[in-house]
Amino acid sequence: MGAAIQFFRGVDEPVVPDIRLTRSRDGRTGQALFVFDEPDALAPESMGDITGMFLVDEEGELVTREVKARFVNGKASALECTFTWKSTEDFDRFMRFAQRYADSHDLGFSGNKDDDQPEQDEA
Repeated sequence: MGAAIQFFRGVDEPVVPDIRLTRSRDGRTGQALFVFDEPDALAPESMGDITGMFLVDEEGELVTREVKARFVNGKASALECTFTWKSTEDFDRFMRFAQRYADSHDLGFSGNKDDDQPEQDEA
């Protein structure tokens, strides 16, 4: 089983979000901001009210209720979701989901942005 993001249980959101992480200095707490541009969940034929974002993988699901719509000209055009963690264990769990999500969607994923070495292309 791969990993999926859902706004309606059982319905995978096909739009891949832009994800930005911020962490406290000690690394124990932080949050991930997900931005979905033109997600299917906002389509007029979608199933109704969005009550949360569900991050689903083989370990279970992570849930956040912090979901906001971004409007352009009075029309919802994007969803912004914030997932917050309050412990190192929660962060590790989130990162396992993120790796599975990247793998199942053929995304490049780097778990360590603190590396000072620039990536080099082989000639």
